[in-house]
Amino acid sequence: MRHALSRASRVPLGEFTRSRLLVAFDYDGTLAPITDDPANAPMRAGTRDLLAALCQRYPCAVISGRAREDVELLVTGVGLRAVAGNHGAELPGLDAPPESADVGRWRATLAVALAGLDGVRIEDKHLSLSVHYRAAKDKDEARRAIGDAARSLESVRVVGGKDVVNLVPRGARHKGFALDELRRGESCEAALYVGDDETDEDVFKMRRALRLLTIRVGEKQDSDAEFYVETQEEVDALISALLELRPA
Repeated sequence: MRHALSRASRVPLGEFTRSRLLVAFDYDGTLAPITDDPANAPMRAGTRDLLAALCQRYPCAVISGRAREDVELLVTGVGLRAVAGNHGAELPGLDAPPESADVGRWRATLAVALAGLDGVRIEDKHLSLSVHYRAAKDKDEARRAIGDAARSLESVRVVGGKDVVNLVPRGARHKGFALDELRRGESCEAALYVGDDETDEDVFKMRRALRLLTIRVGEKQDSDAEFYVETQEEVDALISALLELRPA
């Protein structure tokens, strides 16, 4: 992986900014710091101002694991062209998939299997589940218990994350699909995507098939992303660089 803000990286970054470019971001851990309370996860004021300026120069989107209506509340007024939720399953312009009966059965099974674990919370987003264990006293024990319970479920795709395990229906639309749909909807020839977690790998792995510049928050050698920024705070510097490369 190469640092996205190095002098050498300005060349490919500049090439992309000279094209009709869609710029897309994950939300938690990318545009906003991860918090102990997911219900209270605002962007920093400086990030919001930078993103609003970026939306004036590029078509921009957010593709989040959150339910779409949830993330829309967090980015309202910024000027995004689109917001996709539920790991890409909820897309503007496309009918939402019907609520999966599998998800309801998974929740019932997990509620029983995880009932004795303090600090574990099941978030039902109707099209997927997120099992959070950030508040667990023993995170290793919680992660093992969630994994054991998830292996008993049918038709599930398990995607890990930062103190969370995501359960999505096998074959559901993912973030990579969402990015390509949004890119084509904006008539963009290229896309730039920034994400920080395992669900973002669905986008990163598409970079060889699409004209796509991929940036991960945090260096990780087994990631399919080509570039990285060091920290979530450095996303602000990345947005500033994109603004400099396409002056108003």
